[in-house]
Amino acid sequence: QVQLVESGGGLVQSGGSLRLSCAASGSIFRIYTMGWYRQAPGKERELVAGITSGFSTNYADSVKGRFTISRDNAKNTVYLQMNGLKPEDTAVYYCNARLMQKDFWGQGTQVTVSS
Repeated sequence: QVQLVESGGGLVQSGGSLRLSCAASGSIFRIYTMGWYRQAPGKERELVAGITSGFSTNYADSVKGRFTISRDNAKNTVYLQMNGLKPEDTAVYYCNARLMQKDFWGQGTQVTVSS
C-alpha cells in the first residue's frame, strides 16, 4: 500500500508555469512506475506523463516539449513541471503509482489556466 499526496496546483494565466509535486509514503517508492494523469470536466482521465523506476519517461503528445516529469527517490517524490500552459490544460491532475499492475491514486489537485 502506498499513499500519495499531490500539491502545487492553482490558477495561472495562459503561458505561465506550475510545478506539481506528489509525495509518496513507503520505503519502496523507487521501484514504482509513477505517472501524472488529468481529468477535465466531461472527459475521461488521460495519461499526461510517466516515469519508470529506470527513469524512462513518456508524454502525451499534447504536452510534449512543455511538460517535464521527474522523480527524486531520496525524497519519495515525483514532479511535473508544466511550462507554456494553455487553457486546455485545465483539469484535475492526479498522481499515480503502479507496481505489478496495481494502481494507487492521489486525491488530485486542480490546475486552472485562464486565457
